[in-house]
Amino acid sequence: MWRRARTNPPPETPPPDTPPASGGLEDLIGLVARGDTDAFERLYDEVTGSVYGLVRRVVRDPAQSEEVAQEVLVEVWRTAARFDPERGGAMAWIMTLAHRRAVDRVRSAQAAGEREERVARRSAEVPYDEVAESVENRLERERVRRCLGGLTDLQRESVALAYYGGYTHREVAGLLSVPLGTVKTRMRDGLIRMRDCLGVER
Repeated sequence: MWRRARTNPPPETPPPDTPPASGGLEDLIGLVARGDTDAFERLYDEVTGSVYGLVRRVVRDPAQSEEVAQEVLVEVWRTAARFDPERGGAMAWIMTLAHRRAVDRVRSAQAAGEREERVARRSAEVPYDEVAESVENRLERERVRRCLGGLTDLQRESVALAYYGGYTHREVAGLLSVPLGTVKTRMRDGLIRMRDCLGVER
């Protein structure tokens, strides 16, 4: 995207095969920061192999490595003005950009893979959990029903009214027309039998 055919380059611009002038890459980056596309072409030729090689070692996948390398060089073009020679050489700066981009690509790919795995795992587990919960609830209800069936009529009616109907002991006694003390005794005995039947630890 940055190349354009030309013949007889201007005298002040060295041909692509000529090493950069005294300042090397630093001078080229300075020109790139001012929008010099010719300087960027030369910079591109100088560093593209090294950028791709570093990215390939991190990303592994050749196609993605090419994409990341291009992203790095676009970033160099866009952010050349941020280069500070006092903080290190030009190649080190470019390689830092390349390594950061490569690591970001790997992390992004890993995060996407983990998200897909979690979604797949939830899709597989949710139906099973729902079925298991339904079966467990049904079995629990059957156990309670069976244990209730082992109580006397008065015990069963007292427990059902108090714990499923929400009535107080006094109200249960009134509904069943039996003394309050009898209701309390029958409920106590009935709950003990229910506890033993259900295997609840004391």
